Amino acid sequence: MRRLVLGRIAGVYGVRGWVKLRSSTRPIENLLDYPRWWLVHQGREIETTLIEGRNHGDGLVAQIGDANGKLIDDRDVAASLIGAEIHVARDELPEPEEGQYYWFDLIGLAVVNEEGVDLGRVDSLTSNGAQDVLVIKQGEVERLIPFVKGPIIKSVSLDEQRIVADWQPDY
Repeated sequence: MRRLVLGRIAGVYGVRGWVKLRSSTRPIENLLDYPRWWLVHQGREIETTLIEGRNHGDGLVAQIGDANGKLIDDRDVAASLIGAEIHVARDELPEPEEGQYYWFDLIGLAVVNEEGVDLGRVDSLTSNGAQDVLVIKQGEVERLIPFVKGPIIKSVSLDEQRIVADWQPDY
């Protein structure tokens, strides 16, 4: 089962085992849509369930339980989870709309230009505010290609694991 990191435990909240969360989802409260989490921390993996969660300040707070739903209600136990990554099963995420992609589905795809010249593989993505940007690596060479469908990104095929871009190797 493929799992994705959607956040992390950033601290404790109160004395009854609640935790503060940092979410990588947009909007941040989308993290609370997933009832089953795997916490990965210090080489351990713990299956947990989301009992309750809500917005709090610039982040989220939540009460979690073990895999059977038994409440974690001890502040010290919650504190031992600080720094844990929150993983969610990929198949629990909704399918994106036609022409939309999750960033993590693009990572690792080969990128070629319209002439078939290999430009490298998607290493990561970032955003400059105006658009998302593919970070392409090919050996020691790194290219930043704006993810603008139409003028720059001609096609994306997850099945073929390939992106075609109107981009030249010397850009």
